[in-house]
Amino acid sequence: MEIANLLEALPERYTPADQELLQRAYRFAAKAHKGQMRVSGEPYINHCLAVAIILAELHVPPVVVAAGLLHDTVEDTSVTMQDLRKEFGDEVAKLVDGVTKLSHLPRVSRMGGGKNGADEVDRSRGADLASETLRKTFLAMGEDVRVVMIKLADRVHNMRTLGYLPEEKRRRIARQTLDIFAPLANRLGIWQLKWELEDLAFRHSDPETYKQIAASLADRRSEREKQLENIVTKLEDLLAQEDIKAEITGRPKHLYSIYTKMRRKGVGIENVMDLRAVRIIVPDVPSCYQTLGLIHTHWRPVPGEFDDYIAAPKDNFYQSLHTAVIYDDGRPLEVQIRTHEMHEQAEYGIAAHWRYKEGRPQDQEYERRVVWLRQIMDWMQDVDDAGQFVDTMKTDVFSDRVYAFTPRGDIIDLPTGATPLDFAYHVHTDVGHRCRGAKVNGKLVSLDYQLKTGDQVEILTTKRGGPSRDWLNTSLRLLNTERARSKVRHWFKRQDQEQNIANGRAHFEREMRRLGMVEPDAEGMAKEAGFKHAVDLYEALGTGDLSMGRLINRLNLEREEKVVDIVEVHSPIPQVGGDAISVVGLKGLLTQFGKCCKPVPGDEIVGYITRGRGATIHRRDCPNMLRIRDRERLVQVSWGEPKSTYPVAVRILAYDRDGLMRDVSTVIAEEGISMSQVKVEVSKRNEATFDLILNVDNIGQLSRVLARVENLPNILEARRVRPG
Repeated sequence: MEIANLLEALPERYTPADQELLQRAYRFAAKAHKGQMRVSGEPYINHCLAVAIILAELHVPPVVVAAGLLHDTVEDTSVTMQDLRKEFGDEVAKLVDGVTKLSHLPRVSRMGGGKNGADEVDRSRGADLASETLRKTFLAMGEDVRVVMIKLADRVHNMRTLGYLPEEKRRRIARQTLDIFAPLANRLGIWQLKWELEDLAFRHSDPETYKQIAASLADRRSEREKQLENIVTKLEDLLAQEDIKAEITGRPKHLYSIYTKMRRKGVGIENVMDLRAVRIIVPDVPSCYQTLGLIHTHWRPVPGEFDDYIAAPKDNFYQSLHTAVIYDDGRPLEVQIRTHEMHEQAEYGIAAHWRYKEGRPQDQEYERRVVWLRQIMDWMQDVDDAGQFVDTMKTDVFSDRVYAFTPRGDIIDLPTGATPLDFAYHVHTDVGHRCRGAKVNGKLVSLDYQLKTGDQVEILTTKRGGPSRDWLNTSLRLLNTERARSKVRHWFKRQDQEQNIANGRAHFEREMRRLGMVEPDAEGMAKEAGFKHAVDLYEALGTGDLSMGRLINRLNLEREEKVVDIVEVHSPIPQVGGDAISVVGLKGLLTQFGKCCKPVPGDEIVGYITRGRGATIHRRDCPNMLRIRDRERLVQVSWGEPKSTYPVAVRILAYDRDGLMRDVSTVIAEEGISMSQVKVEVSKRNEATFDLILNVDNIGQLSRVLARVENLPNILEARRVRPG
């Protein structure tokens, strides 16, 4: 690849001075990357040129193309930001800095030991660096949207050349592309980059399905192209009769969009509506609706397949009319109708701003997109953890949207799954803090109600007060956006440190009691969770930086992964046949769980060698184990891969009411838990006691269901109990 390839791709409006800038940037980058090769074996400068060509085709300003040529010089060569600033000025240097990886890694979370420990640390550092890079890019994007254009162009070329990497790395990068970069291109409205990123990522993340769909399309391509030619000709004649000037083309179909539609609708490829699709571009908005009426007059519309994105644009400002009709041959045909300007915006999104000729009035669409970006990044500045930042982008920015209304009719844009509490925090932080209830469409709803598009929401507030710590409990699903959760955590961080520690300790001890852990090793748990002392763990719980659910799940996973050898046993261990429960350290032995304490994965456990019956597994705090004198029969064990559910005795105390058993059963069923025993007693004072045996997968699942049950009306307590 030569500099000539780039010069040929430049827009006509680039001046000789612009071309000279790019030639200087090319020579500088070629010298910096001299001798460097990509995994494919080609010179590294080819990647820089490819990125610059992608940017030039989007008609971005010359300084952005120059930054595309130079985007890897600071990261991968001896060139410094000072060198770039001196040679090309502050603007180019700032753009390069926005897409440059940090040279210092953030703090790496504590990792488990074992022979694979070094590999785990390397993977962790790589993940941390990738997250920190994305975080920095997004924040820079809020200041200058041109940064993300370079990042997207860089990712497009990396995806085009992904085949040279090992399979595991290909799948990981492809997954990240589908999770982050394709949705980002979509939110910016850059369809040209979105579809290519999606199809390339689909090819590497699910190659078998990709090949099946590609083969199915290829089998009928010539037939489909001939049909489209006839359809376009007929539409041209129809519109010409009505004096409508239009450009009609067959619309290219992208494999990933076919796949997502098949999966969403649960249908085969032959039932996807838009395998045959045309796009009609007309001069103005009235012509769009006139064309729609004409098409619906000649062919029967398919119910549920019409969308008016002109009257109600998508959240990425996309505008078009979509419809599907049954064509003359009895098969569906999808039609898109839009103006030239809508088409430009749909194909290039925010980049369309730079494609317009000089002298055009101020571009309002561009300004709206920039305001949207800055609003997002404004509150994201407070999210310090890189991993949390990227997760937030996935859930709060890139997910599907719902549009709810305030009582005054203002539209609030929220991710799917948002609750009235999320809505309250989106309106104003103080409204969220003081929220105590909500009405949706005039009716009182619970705070975990999931909003739907069109809902009118009225937030009921108290005059003073703050958020509840329960709002951060992910099991209760009261807050489903990171934006709202971060505001709640920030509120608790401002409280007194001693009070936070006290609240965290109380929360920890309450959860341990609920899970039946009589004497939990707080110091040990703190160290396993990456804290120096228990007091640090309490403070993190108290401020909301760490949720109890995350703590339980993390400890559960780490204990399942840890391999522990058998402690010295003085008496011979009998070899017992049969299927062995997977408990590391007792492989090959017949094992059974102690009926006195019924341990589940995540509990601290100990093995007791019985005479002729293999080993019995007990919880470490089981009274029978604490009283045992024959200590040489005890062996140290830990959990292996769980292979089934585990029965756990649970007691629920409540004031009886109509529907109480139904509500409890519903929560348990929603968590995918079965009940093998149910016993209910109601006293003369209307106090109900439920004794249940729940079959759970692990202690994390038990924690979630107990938290949700305890949050039901009239429930006093839900906790694990010792059988008998």
